Amino acid sequence: MANELVVELPDNDKVLDAQTVKQDFPIFKEVGQDPFVYLDSAASAQRPSKVLEAMDSYYHTTHANVHRGVYRVAEQATNLYEEARSHLGRFLGAPKPELEIVFTKNATEAFNLFAHGYGRKILGPNDVVLLTKMEHHANIVPWMILREQIGFEIRFIDIDAEGQLVLDNIEQQLKGVKILGVTMASNVLGTLNPIKQLTEYAHQEGAIVIADGAQYSPHLPTNLQVLGVDAYCITGHKMLGPTGIGALWARTSILEEMYPFLGGGEMIRNVTTEGFTTNDIPHKFEAGTPPIAEAVGLSAALTYLEEIGLENIRAHELSLTSYAMEQLHERLGSEIKIFGPENPSARSGVISFELKDVHPHDVSQILDQEGVCVRAGHHCAKPLMTSLNVPATARASFYLYNTESDVDSLVSALVKTVEFFR
Repeated sequence: MANELVVELPDNDKVLDAQTVKQDFPIFKEVGQDPFVYLDSAASAQRPSKVLEAMDSYYHTTHANVHRGVYRVAEQATNLYEEARSHLGRFLGAPKPELEIVFTKNATEAFNLFAHGYGRKILGPNDVVLLTKMEHHANIVPWMILREQIGFEIRFIDIDAEGQLVLDNIEQQLKGVKILGVTMASNVLGTLNPIKQLTEYAHQEGAIVIADGAQYSPHLPTNLQVLGVDAYCITGHKMLGPTGIGALWARTSILEEMYPFLGGGEMIRNVTTEGFTTNDIPHKFEAGTPPIAEAVGLSAALTYLEEIGLENIRAHELSLTSYAMEQLHERLGSEIKIFGPENPSARSGVISFELKDVHPHDVSQILDQEGVCVRAGHHCAKPLMTSLNVPATARASFYLYNTESDVDSLVSALVKTVEFFR
C-alpha cells in the first residue's frame, strides 16, 4: 500500500537554521547545564518565548472566565479562547474550525472522550474495534475499558520487521469493524502510516476512523479534509504549546451524536430537578472552566510554527534524521539496533534503538552525564514492545531546534557508553 505521507529528502537542506531557531527558546540559555542537548521532543517539546509571553500577557491584562461575564475583560478573554479554537481548526484543515475543535487537557483525554462519548453510542457486543500494535496506550486502554463494559471485540493490525503495518489483507481485517484507530506517526518507530488509503478502505466497510496526530501535526502539514479521517487527536505540549491542553477534532455529525463525557457548568443549556439539556457543540464537551491561558499559549505556538513553515520543519527533520541514522550505523555498527523503517523519508524524526547488552535506562543515565537527554522505557506502547521482543528502548527525537551538532553529541555519548560497558 503506497504511503501518501512519505516525503522525499529535499535538494536544499538549509531551509531552516536550527541554531537561530534555538535562540527563541529560553531553556537553552537558562537551564544551567552545559552542554544541554535536548532529544526528547517526542515526549514534550520546548516552548519559544512567544508562547510564554502570550500566556503572561493574558494573565497580566485579560484574565477572566469565558462565556460568562459580559464586562469588557471577560469578553476579551472569551474572544481569545474562541479564536484559539478556530486557529487550531484552521491549522489542522478542519472543515468547520469554529465548531469541530473540542479542547481537552491532552490527546489521552481526547481519545477517552471519543471512546466513551461516541464508541459507547455506536458499539455493541457483536461489534469490532480495529487498532494497530504500534498504538500509544492512549488509543488502546480507553477501548479496553469500554470493552469490559460492552463486550465488543478488539483486533490489532500487526507490524513487519521494518516497523510497517502488515496490510496485505486489510479488507479482511476490516470486516465487521465499526471503528478503526490508527496513529499517524509512531512515537517509537517513527513510522508514517498510509492514513488516507486506510481511511478509504475503512469507509468502504462502513467504519469510522480516529487518528492519533500527536506525533504528526507538530512536524508535518496537516489537512484533515485531504486525509479523510473522521476524528483526530492532538496535544499542545508536543507542538511548542503548554501542557494541560489538547484537542479532539471530529466531524460535526459525529459531535452532534456523541454523548457528553463530563457534566457540569458550561456544557449545559438548561438544568432542572428533572434533568438537563446539553449546550451546542463544541461547548457540550467542555464542562467547567476551560484551559484559557493554555489555549492562548497554544495559539501562539501555532503562529510560531506557521511562521517557520511546517514544510521547512519536515525538511529539516528529514535531513537531521538521515544524518543521525548514517552516523549511528557508521560509528556504532553492530553495537546498535535501530527500530523502524530504514528509509528516513518513511519515518518522522524519532529514532528508537538498543545498544547490545546495555539496558536502555543505563544508556539514558550515561547519556545524561554527557548532557544528552533521551527517553528510555516502553514509551506507553507495551504491545509494540512485545512485538519488538524488547522490554524497552532508548529514544532520541528531533525537532526544529536540533542541529547536526546535537546528533554528533548523541553519537559520541553512545560510543562512550559502549566503551564504558565493555
